[in-house]
Amino acid sequence: MPADVNNPADLPRTAMLGVGSMSGAVLDGLLAAGVPADRFAITNRSEGSASALRERGLDATALETDPEANRRAVRGAEIVVIGVKPLMVADLLRDVAGDLEPGALVVSVAVGVTSATMEALLPGSVRVVRSLPNTPIGVGHGVTGISPGSRSDAEATALAASLFSVSGEVVEVPESKLDALSAVSGSGPAYVFLLVEEWQRAAESLGFDPEQARVMVQNTVRGAVALLDASDKGPEALRKAVTSPKGTTEKAIEVLQEADLEGTLRRAADAAIARATELAES
Repeated sequence: MPADVNNPADLPRTAMLGVGSMSGAVLDGLLAAGVPADRFAITNRSEGSASALRERGLDATALETDPEANRRAVRGAEIVVIGVKPLMVADLLRDVAGDLEPGALVVSVAVGVTSATMEALLPGSVRVVRSLPNTPIGVGHGVTGISPGSRSDAEATALAASLFSVSGEVVEVPESKLDALSAVSGSGPAYVFLLVEEWQRAAESLGFDPEQARVMVQNTVRGAVALLDASDKGPEALRKAVTSPKGTTEKAIEVLQEADLEGTLRRAADAAIARATELAES
């Protein structure tokens, strides 16, 4: 098995078991990066979902029409991506354990399911890497945290990283930090979308119609992010450049700072981490 996949077309055969919103975004990113559709064997619970994937030229099978679908998909696959809900992971691994290839790499995108839990359900030769991507991976701007399990060597970790690096940035962290990373980058897109929602409502309350509010807010967000990306300055310096002393922006920033944004974001992250812990314990 190669230590890395620099060319997306060289990705080995990959089974994707369960393609929901997150693993679906990973799949979109891989296809957009040039991974051939014939590299994948995909399973979903419903025939409707599988049919939609087949219309895109993918090999997809529904469990409701083929109960053996997961076991068939993993046969011959060097990489197996686990994309089902956390509470379904253990049963899925028990189902496919006997059909996994020796030395296969299992990559989970499930929150809260530890590598030790997964390793205990799999043959000793099978390696496990946990990953927590975020949905912008589907448009080439993802952030994915990865943590290798106890049986995963550098080769397995590099191969797992290759699944995500073609569509964004990869951050390797100890597993003890993975839930915290997810609370920042995994949940982070929802924080941004919520900000945009509320900001647009605020704009409408000032008398702008919904389309005007959308144009102003969403293009301001796009422009600010593009400026941050293009600049060699950090966010604090760019904020200060917009905030003239005793000006209107300074007054607006004072209101936002009084709301304790840092503390609010930390409390949000703590709530997400606590939920991940609950899922792991269950």
